[in-house]
Amino acid sequence: MSEVSQGKKSKLALSDVQSVTVIRGQGKAGQIEVVPEIRLEMGNVVSIVGSTGSGKTALINDIELFANANTPTKRTVLINDTIPPPELMEEPSKNPISRITQHTNFLTDLPVKTFLHLHAKVRKHNSDENVVKETLEFANQLTGEPIIPGNSMTELSGGQTRALLIADAVVIGDSPILLLDEIENAGIHRGKAIELLRNYKKIFIFVTHDPKIALLSDFRVVMLNGAMQKVVEPDDDEKIIAGEISKLDDLMLSLRNRLWNGERITHEDLDAGLGKLVARKMEDLS
Repeated sequence: MSEVSQGKKSKLALSDVQSVTVIRGQGKAGQIEVVPEIRLEMGNVVSIVGSTGSGKTALINDIELFANANTPTKRTVLINDTIPPPELMEEPSKNPISRITQHTNFLTDLPVKTFLHLHAKVRKHNSDENVVKETLEFANQLTGEPIIPGNSMTELSGGQTRALLIADAVVIGDSPILLLDEIENAGIHRGKAIELLRNYKKIFIFVTHDPKIALLSDFRVVMLNGAMQKVVEPDDDEKIIAGEISKLDDLMLSLRNRLWNGERITHEDLDAGLGKLVARKMEDLS
């Protein structure tokens, strides 16, 4: 169990964040959580899994609010093994957490490029043109339809919106902790997202029902009856299975693109696609 320190008075810069620790509280029935604590360090990709109503959202709410035994779960959240200073909640520019959900929408009709430039200037990026370019390139690797820089923010689809928000939080906002709440439902390319996110040494926490995201994570927190029930690290078999799911994803993306191009899908197309998967599997085993 982490030792909770409350004595540090120095200001915490975003670049100082190295770890997040969630110390157990209680579940919906008041039961003490089985998992004593979870510790997340920079570079970790973590999933929170469980059925609807199992407490996944309550857990990321606690993280976002820097819970200090003052939420229904009675959990405590530490930053760098210390209770976070109040300024992290009081001053948005100092808050190390960004949260992106499937229901996030833009309230401005500024052109995409203008919005990104303004955010870059607020964040005091010296080479804002380069950082805006990097942000757009990041976002466009997550979407099926590229984001046009001159288009209005409100014209973006749900998937494009989520992709841009993720890229903006990672590149321009430089948030050390990202909470990603069921983004797979917005059409984000999940495997590519995790691949790109790993290039940035931050803490990424996915709330997800998606087996692929869970299996590609460093570990997953299993929720049950509002409580942290178990922490599971993928074993070698699961890592292989994640690769197999990726092949199925490739087949589904291929079929989706054909539909977008106005083509019809036949049984022969499906059989051929599945046949290729079987052939690749046999090659892997030989």
